[in-house]
Amino acid sequence: MKTNQFFLIIFSFFICSIYSQIDESNFNSDTIKNRLERLNAKTPIELYFTPSVEKTIKRYLNTRVEFYKKNIDKLNYYLPLFEEQLQNQKIPLEIKYLPIIESRLDPSAVSKVGATGLWQFMFYTALENGLTMNSYVDERMDPYKSTLAAARYLNKLYKIHNDWNLVLASYNAGPRTISRAKKKSGGYTNYWNIRPFLPSETANYIPSFIATMYILEYANEHGINIQKNEKPILNTEKIKIKEKTAFEHISDFFDYSTDSITHFNPSYIHGIVPGKNENELRLPARLVDSFVMQEEEFYAFVKSEFDKREKPLPDLYSIDSKLVYKVKYGEFLGKIARKFGVKVSDIKRWNNLKNDNIRENQKLIIFPKRL
Repeated sequence: MKTNQFFLIIFSFFICSIYSQIDESNFNSDTIKNRLERLNAKTPIELYFTPSVEKTIKRYLNTRVEFYKKNIDKLNYYLPLFEEQLQNQKIPLEIKYLPIIESRLDPSAVSKVGATGLWQFMFYTALENGLTMNSYVDERMDPYKSTLAAARYLNKLYKIHNDWNLVLASYNAGPRTISRAKKKSGGYTNYWNIRPFLPSETANYIPSFIATMYILEYANEHGINIQKNEKPILNTEKIKIKEKTAFEHISDFFDYSTDSITHFNPSYIHGIVPGKNENELRLPARLVDSFVMQEEEFYAFVKSEFDKREKPLPDLYSIDSKLVYKVKYGEFLGKIARKFGVKVSDIKRWNNLKNDNIRENQKLIIFPKRL
């Protein structure tokens, strides 16, 4: 009995020591409300102090601050990059916090439904906004190109909704879901008025965004050391790759880790750059200098290494056109796939099909390999 009491006292002391490190004033409702009002005055995104927002902020203060502290390098690396691209596209700079919710700042993140990258683009949404996907490259994972595509998409959504909260909700659920919620609400066009008619994930999406933005805009008050106005990628440059090249070749020839090359170039899904001057690689400036000076020797080395390989590299398969196909009587996915030179799994992914069942006159999005 005494032993149990002893452990209970120790445990209580441990819990108290943790909470004693937390500034209780950060949980004060008036403090949160006042800070939120100051943020609201400097952003076109409407930041209302609602019970759901307050609850989410307090929950995130308990559960997310440590995550932000542990990932401070990612925050300092990506946030300035996002800010620069968003500013160029005249998007509210606070949108830079969206990828934290979407992907936790993991450029290689893939959701259960196939949304990929920092901004969690679905396949054809990415294509429609200028990103390339093929056997070697998935630009949804490219921090620069995916951010530019996200900015374009957000601008399109703003032209539809003219309200940044609805834009964010639409980014999460899709424009059709927001349109249906507006109709169900009786014609309201304000996010907070249509919120009861949204799916629960989308209903919680804006409070999550506001809470994330709130904590990181007041980062110092929460003990998070975010660097301001820093260049996102210091001392790196882009180079054109003329010949098919693997990350391991660069690593071996220039004595530079493949992990670092992957970090700067996450969109090359097999660690291979196709070449032909169409693809760029981001490397440290000192390595670029060495590359330029030894370019001929390097490509000769690459060729000799590829010649040693037993397995051929996959053919480059680029998808750059879309058609909408109406299913005819008696057709099935395998027949349609053969017709357009694609895989059944491709058609299912493009159309979010959970099984092989299709019906006559159903419309399918196809990115044909042949016509």
